[in-house]
Amino acid sequence: MDPEIPADELKRLYRLMVLTRNLDTRGMQLQRQGRIGFYIGCLGQEAAHIGSAYALKPEDWVFPAYREVGAMLCRGITLNQLLDQYYANAEDIEKGRQLTNLLGVKDVNYVTGSAPIATQIPHAVGAALAAKIRGDPIVTLTYFGDGGTSENDFHTGMNFAGVFKTPTVFFCQNNHWAISLPVERQTASETIAVKALAYGFEGVRVDGNDILAVYRTTKEAVEKARQGGGPTLIEAVTYRMGPHSSSDDPKRYRSEEELAEWQKRDPLIRFRRYLEKKRLWTEADEKSAQDETNREIEEAVQHAEKLPKPALETLFTDVYAEMPWNLEEQFKGLVEEKERSKQR
Repeated sequence: MDPEIPADELKRLYRLMVLTRNLDTRGMQLQRQGRIGFYIGCLGQEAAHIGSAYALKPEDWVFPAYREVGAMLCRGITLNQLLDQYYANAEDIEKGRQLTNLLGVKDVNYVTGSAPIATQIPHAVGAALAAKIRGDPIVTLTYFGDGGTSENDFHTGMNFAGVFKTPTVFFCQNNHWAISLPVERQTASETIAVKALAYGFEGVRVDGNDILAVYRTTKEAVEKARQGGGPTLIEAVTYRMGPHSSSDDPKRYRSEEELAEWQKRDPLIRFRRYLEKKRLWTEADEKSAQDETNREIEEAVQHAEKLPKPALETLFTDVYAEMPWNLEEQFKGLVEEKERSKQR
């Protein structure tokens, strides 16, 4: 059953997928060219990110891991904000202190990403409990991978959410590989979704490469949570078609045949065929979307490369609302050293 999404929105969602895919390609190129230091891609997981994020309301909160570029763009984080963070320049919200994609933007209720595995899960549950106590009808959604389900924080967060019936959606992207460890080495359970039963709430498995199925499943979980029905664990079955990061070589641990099989299920190709069947998308539309998104990415790259690095002073001025005396002394020492360096 097709979800009730207007035609213009369906096309916008596909364009977001194209933008995410092209940004992924460009991000890896920039890292290989030595223009940025590190990159974490999401090739093949665009439907899972965008379909789930689209099911949220603006007032809801996202607690990401580190790969959810599509969710960032869907929530309203701009290309300039992303590229500035990749370059760790003076306009980087994180002031150059986070790995690529670990970007938090308060204006769109998107919490800073988490490099330690699964630590964002208890945060999402705690924020949801606080909202429930206040009577604030918001939902928190937290992303993590299949590898994250082996961490203590996953079990702690799930148990807490089940006991207190928090308005939390646990969104597991089962992309089959936790760096080089296959999912069958991760758990003896038949699925990841079934783990929710042990904590007293519903677990659902969905095709993570079908953006409309992801949207419908997530929307149902979000609305249930908003109405006081408690949490849901969603297992989105997808595949990481690229490397874990720019520091990884997936050819060392997975076969070309396995990758080729999943490439046949490419979420962009599937959604484009759906739009074409509904007479909502043409070759001209595709060319326009590809050209426009690549141009937008290039403009953001050029903007980011023109900016200087963050000022050293931000090491001190960006920590406390009111700087304590010990940091004040160190800050003055930094300023004095900079002045002496200019005179040498």
